[in-house]
Amino acid sequence: MIHPQFDPIAIQLGPIAVHWYGLMYLLGFMQYLLLGRLRVDQAQIKSQGFVKEDLEDLLFYAVLGVICGGRLGYCFFYLPGHYLVNPLDIFKVWQGGMSFHGGFLGVIVAIAWFSHKRKIAFFHVADMIAPLVPFGLAFGRIGNFINGELWGRPTDVPWGMVFPQAGDELIRHPSQLYEFAGEGIILGVLLWLYARHPRRAAQTSGVFMVGYGIVRFLAEFTREPDRFLGTLSLGLSMGQWLSIPMIIFGAYLMFRPQKISTSS
Repeated sequence: MIHPQFDPIAIQLGPIAVHWYGLMYLLGFMQYLLLGRLRVDQAQIKSQGFVKEDLEDLLFYAVLGVICGGRLGYCFFYLPGHYLVNPLDIFKVWQGGMSFHGGFLGVIVAIAWFSHKRKIAFFHVADMIAPLVPFGLAFGRIGNFINGELWGRPTDVPWGMVFPQAGDELIRHPSQLYEFAGEGIILGVLLWLYARHPRRAAQTSGVFMVGYGIVRFLAEFTREPDRFLGTLSLGLSMGQWLSIPMIIFGAYLMFRPQKISTSS
């Protein structure tokens, strides 16, 4: 199979062009608001002081965290030498370059700010939104597939695909779809079901971190490493090395929640 060369523009309204990737972000935010209303209606969440109006405020801070953290994470995790020498290039976002792990750190800062503002414990906020995140990631991976970016490594599996954007005719894993299914749909469903029952503070956040970290670590074996970076120590990619601390800290949150302070 050859990757369908989708037109990157989903909707054209005169001079206004809506790109598929931007549309996926919009759908991700919409599902956050819709599922978030269901989440806030759950008894345990209500008892922690959340109201539906908090969803919009938290979304605003989280979007800033994703954009700023994702960009800075890409610059300093993947190309620190270049951006330290050329710091103004950090602002050239039209050239591309975002990191999930940087965006994740940015969201942590956003949660801390919201927690301080609303006087709600940090892990209560994190646990509230954790089940909403994977479905948003799923939309992002669909956007990656539509754009034909972040393609997989060469393979001989029957469902392999040629990605012309890679500049060759090798049959590759559609790794974007693996991540869509794993870190998006499967993790989202499991985390939603897990969080429906009362959990101690930080456990739901820990399950998200462990689940995402494991799926991302495994998916990276099928995903082509960044050509300017390649693989690092032990033959692991940057994405795998950044996922290891997530798994370790997430496991700590899952099994030692009684040690986590829940004071605001």
